[in-house]
Formats: sequence, C-alpha cells, structure tokens
Amino acid sequence: MAPSSSVVAKIKVQLKLSISRLRMVQQKDTAIAKQQRRAMAQLLEQGKEESARIRVENIIHSDITTELLEILELYCELLLARTGMLEAKECDPGLEEAVKSIIYAAPRTDIKELQTVRQLLVEKYGKDFALTAVENSDGKVAERVVRKLRVDPPERALVQAYLEEIARTYGVAWPKREQVREEEEDDSDEPGAGQAIKVLEAPLATEELSKATPPRDLVPRSPVSVAPPSPSTDNLNPRIRLPGPPELKPGARMTGLKKTAATEARSEQKEGDPGGRKGLVGGKIPDVDELAKRFADLKR
Repeated sequence: MAPSSSVVAKIKVQLKLSISRLRMVQQKDTAIAKQQRRAMAQLLEQGKEESARIRVENIIHSDITTELLEILELYCELLLARTGMLEAKECDPGLEEAVKSIIYAAPRTDIKELQTVRQLLVEKYGKDFALTAVENSDGKVAERVVRKLRVDPPERALVQAYLEEIARTYGVAWPKREQVREEEEDDSDEPGAGQAIKVLEAPLATEELSKATPPRDLVPRSPVSVAPPSPSTDNLNPRIRLPGPPELKPGARMTGLKKTAATEARSEQKEGDPGGRKGLVGGKIPDVDELAKRFADLKR
C-alpha cells in the first residue's frame, strides 16, 4: 500500500483535473441543450406535439446530468480546499458526504478524471468503506445525488412544464388547441357579444375626439410635459397658461418719491419759461443753495 502522503498528493492533482473537466462538459452540454430547445420550439410551431413530447425527455435528462456534474464539481472543490484533512487514516465526518458521493456517482459518469479520484479514495480508505458508499447502507450519500441518478421516466407535469417554458422563451403560441377552444367558449358564453361589437364600431363623439391626444412620434417630446386641461361647460377651449414673473406693486414710499419727482419736473418746466415766475431772477438758473432750500421745503 502506498504511503498516505503520496496518495493525497495524487488525489489533489486529480481533483484539479476533474474540476476543469467537469466545467468543460457542463458548458458543452448547455450549448447542446440550447440547440435542442430551439428544435423543440420548431416542432411545436409546426404542430408536431407528440414528437416534441418524446424528444423533450432527452433535454430533461441532459439537464439532470448537468445538475449532477455541478454537484460533483462542488464536492471536488470541497475536497481540494480540505486536502489537509485527507491525511488522517479515517475519513473525517466533514468530508464523509463528499467522499462517499463521489465514490457512489463517479462510475455513472463519463469523466475519467473523476473515476481516477474515486480509485484513489478507495485506495485511501479501504474496500469496506467503498462498499458502504456504493450500497449507501448508512445513508451518507447526498440525497440529491441519489435522486439525480435515478433512471425513471419524467413525470407528465414536468414534460408539460418544459414544453410551455420552451414555447414561451421562443415566442411560440402553444398550446394552440386550448387557446382556440377557450376563445370559442368565451364567444358562446357571452349572449351580448354581437351588441358589444356594434357599440365598439360606433363613431366617436366630438367630446371624445377633443380629449384625444396626438401621437407622440409626430412632434419631438419636450423634457417638461404638461397635461392639457379637459374642456368644460365654462371653458370650451381651455389653454395652458404658464406662470410668469410676479407683478411688483410699488409701496407707499416709492409712490411718494414718484409724486415728488413729478412735481419737481413740472416746477422746473415752469421756471424754465422765458417769462419767469417766482424764485427766478432775470430768468437765470437757480444756484445750489436755492435748490437745497427748495428740497427742504418739500420735505416739510
């Protein structure tokens, strides 16, 4: 039997190879599944429902296999992160589920690197441990791994759900028969269906036309939109009035200053006449002292 340290080193190398291989296979299966889904959509569009129901089982099986490979990839990453715990002679409880799940599921996959990891784990922990994992007598294998490896035909509800999801993804109107049947039942159940059509075909009233808004594509839309007011009996042609700047009303002091300025202007006009009145000597312009005296009289 090889030393434990050398076996652990081999397990570590094979775990890395298994992780990269598992990811590659998952990507390949996902690409193939997309092509198969597109083919299923074409069958549904052509009305070949029975053929689509049979072929969609391959897509379901492929999705289950991809999910199983993803779970095994997570277990490989767990063992790779805890390689120090593999040095012990007995399997650590924290690694038991991952180790036994890999031993249980590896022979049912096509990943050679994962099968090599399984052989090294069997060599590390012994045949009795491997037999317990293969038979799952202690129930330590993950339940989701056991469920993914069951060879059972998919349920009818699952097949129907897959077909509906494929039709919705690729824009196929399916199931067509049920849609036509529902439309016929709706038409037959409504006694006044013909009257409703007549009402819909009636011409629009003038008031409704006035409320209608023009298409948005005709005029470039402004960043600020204001909904037009609807016409009423008080205002048949409403208009939108945008708020303008507020009107400033002069105060009492400003009004008094304006009156004083107007009075001074009139007095200056009268004093500027060639005839001359009071306060003027020979029609001359008053000097600064006389103007100051007049302002003082006005303030009183």
